[in-house]
Amino acid sequence: MLDPSGAAFWPSKRVLIIADLHFEKATSFAANGSLLPPYDTRATLERLNRLVRLYRPSKLIALGDSFHDSKAPARLAKDDRARLEAMGREAQFIWVAGNHDAAPHDLPGQCVAEHREGPFVFRHQALSRLAPREIEISGHYHPKACIESRAKRVSRACFVSDAVSRLILPAFGAFTGGLDVRDQAIFRLFPRGLRVFMLGQEQLYSFALEQLGRLPEVA
Repeated sequence: MLDPSGAAFWPSKRVLIIADLHFEKATSFAANGSLLPPYDTRATLERLNRLVRLYRPSKLIALGDSFHDSKAPARLAKDDRARLEAMGREAQFIWVAGNHDAAPHDLPGQCVAEHREGPFVFRHQALSRLAPREIEISGHYHPKACIESRAKRVSRACFVSDAVSRLILPAFGAFTGGLDVRDQAIFRLFPRGLRVFMLGQEQLYSFALEQLGRLPEVA
């Protein structure tokens, strides 16, 4: 089940899946001279906490890049760390390794390279080829899609799926960019075609690839 927040939920197992939290991204930028309001982690945690209250998961799988850099766990504010630890007492955290973050060994949960459960394999970045009967759920790309009309252009984060063996989640973090699903890095992973599920306030909006426009260029 896909949620308009950008998370996925496996009801029979009570598993909540999220990708690319990028905790402490603003403080990482600040350390490099780009001063930004340091509230992105708190905003992301508030959204995550609402989902935990809603779904009451027994397990929470974070698909990598949960922290923006290897030193980010040490920069967590005391209240933010306490909230993460409280969530860890309610649900088992599975921290899948990403390409930005080191395993947060000082936080509740299990740190893994990838996680397999039932028919699913949960990893950070999609592989170009999957094993027979493997169903892959991943993040990494921060997919976004664009719909154009005569009146306006709307771009949103989105899920991407071929409805058979692959699902890519949007970035869940409050301070994250996005990559056009028409970009070759994403498009090549779906030789049988893809469908996107764009995030709305209260629901998802489904579109085929041929219905999509291109994301506007960022100056």
